[in-house]
Amino acid sequence: MPAIQSPGKILVTGANGYIAMWVVHELLTHRYTVRGTVRSAKKAEHIQKQFAEFGDKLEVVVVEDITKVCFLLATIRSKGSFGLTLNVIGTPQEGAFDESVKGVDAIAHTASPFHFNAHRPEELIEPAVKGTVGVLLSALKHGTSVKRVVVTSSVAAIVRDEPTPITFTENDWNQQSLALVNELGEKASSLTKYRASKTLAEKAAWKFVEDHKSDISWDVSFLNPPFVFGPAIHELTDPASLNTSAKAFYDYVADASKAEAAGNDFLAKSGGCWVDVRDVAEAHRLALEKQEAGGERIIICSGSFKWQDFIDAANALDPPPKLSKPIPKGQPGSGTGHPQTVHLVSYDASKSGRLLGLKYRTIVTTTKDTFADYEARGW
Repeated sequence: MPAIQSPGKILVTGANGYIAMWVVHELLTHRYTVRGTVRSAKKAEHIQKQFAEFGDKLEVVVVEDITKVCFLLATIRSKGSFGLTLNVIGTPQEGAFDESVKGVDAIAHTASPFHFNAHRPEELIEPAVKGTVGVLLSALKHGTSVKRVVVTSSVAAIVRDEPTPITFTENDWNQQSLALVNELGEKASSLTKYRASKTLAEKAAWKFVEDHKSDISWDVSFLNPPFVFGPAIHELTDPASLNTSAKAFYDYVADASKAEAAGNDFLAKSGGCWVDVRDVAEAHRLALEKQEAGGERIIICSGSFKWQDFIDAANALDPPPKLSKPIPKGQPGSGTGHPQTVHLVSYDASKSGRLLGLKYRTIVTTTKDTFADYEARGW
């Protein structure tokens, strides 16, 4: 029997985000009712307009501060100590999601910072940890009808840097970034700080579930995607307003001047692993529905890439895309298909097929649909 079935009601946190908007779309088109949280009434306007056809199937509520909880988890000190001890501080207060979780059948928690602009590690770690554990605490206290919580984690909580190729699985944890942040503090790289925030947030959530297993009536699934690409339906003004991963795609695949500045060697040798945003959204729905996904950590990944792979796909589009800027050429064929190409990182995403039945879009499909989005926006 499915964990959740339509027309159940699903809470989606951070509903105006890049991934979250597609999650909302996926749920609404599969006849679910959605309650989405945003941080201001202004941010609600675009969502309501985007999904106006669904009428009262969508409810948008304002949660100004997702970090509002009655405790601090992962105590953070100025000297750079990042632990996982639970500390109750003062008198219990109202949690950020206490009202939002009431009357919903499940929760998709997507709200977490994803950027590389933090100076202090705490700027990323605190909202990631408090937000994730805060929604679980609210579900424990007030989510009497909740059956499943799906948390958007990241392969950042899995990966580590190695000099030789390695394939990661759900059994891997990124202890490397935690050690570097502890050692270097503010001097740690922005990527390391981000990875540490995702690792600590997921570890804290697993610990919360374990500590309260006798009290909770729901289970949790964690989804771990890498770079997320594809068309956008959240509010955007120009390419500069794209989120981190989508902005990198635009810069290296759709903007010849920025790609040329990076250099052909960079385009041929740099990349990572990726997944289409619509596949991530489908994975959220399937993780809510599939009983066997409960209590699981699931990598959501289409495969490895070099930037040149997407550039080649863009240049092969027929008819050619009509963008406001020339698209880069790079060195055709110098990406994944080149005999000297090495992918240092890959992920075993077989569990996503086995448990969720997820099938992934191709580089060609994602590139075609993303460029169509750029054209429609006049970019």
